This record gives sequence, C-alpha cells and structure tokens, in this order.
Amino acid sequence: MYLVTPDPAHGLVAAPRSGDDLTPETEQALTAQGFTWNSEIEAYTRPADHDPEAVGHTAGLLRALGHYVIA
Repeated sequence: MYLVTPDPAHGLVAAPRSGDDLTPETEQALTAQGFTWNSEIEAYTRPADHDPEAVGHTAGLLRALGHYVIA
C-alpha cells in the first residue's frame, strides 16, 4: 500500500506502508518518473511537484503495479 500526496517540504511523496511494498518493479517505475528515495521520511519524493494531476498519475502507476493506493 502507498500513500501518494503533495507535501510543501518534499514535493510529491509516494510513501510505502512497509518494506514489502518496495518491489524492484515499483522502485524502477518510480525512479523512471523522477522520484528519489528519501531515507529521512522513508518515502519516494519528487521535489517541486504539487500538481493534482501528478498525484493521480503516480497513484495510477502504482495501482497498475498491483499496489493499493491512498491519494
């Protein structure tokens, strides 16, 4: 399960519920979309991205990979 949300301090955030959600396919897909892992908050972030369409796109990408998503 992932939480996908805009955050003023970190940009667009895709946070996994647990380490089990960090599959190689998911990591590759998020990295290809410009996300980087932020170990401080244990989530993928894409700075300066607060667009609601980006939230929807990222949520759709994660759902297509088989994850439940809260957006």
